Amino acid sequence: MLFRYLGFNSQGDLGGWTFYTSTDKGLVYFPKSPPLKPPSYLQTVQRNVWRHAAEVWNTYTTEEQALWERAARAAHLWITGYNLFIFTITRYDRSYLQTIERQSGITLPPT
Repeated sequence: MLFRYLGFNSQGDLGGWTFYTSTDKGLVYFPKSPPLKPPSYLQTVQRNVWRHAAEVWNTYTTEEQALWERAARAAHLWITGYNLFIFTITRYDRSYLQTIERQSGITLPPT
């Protein structure tokens, strides 16, 4: 497929197609299937949680975002600062944030 030759590893929905990589078949793609019913109440709530988390991240300055990146590296985590932030803000337990601050020695901006 053209995407592979361009160095683009596609997974998920792209345009009108759904892509994934199979261990035995390689790249698999098929026309995107529209949902048959609207999202449930809990799906809507969860999507709003993720949307809110991204909005909060975008309110941070470049320096504050860099603190999260440094904290992730200092704590020897294999995730980005953004992923660490998303994990922390979507958990309603402050102990995660306190542990990362203690391990990294970096005081992170309020969430």
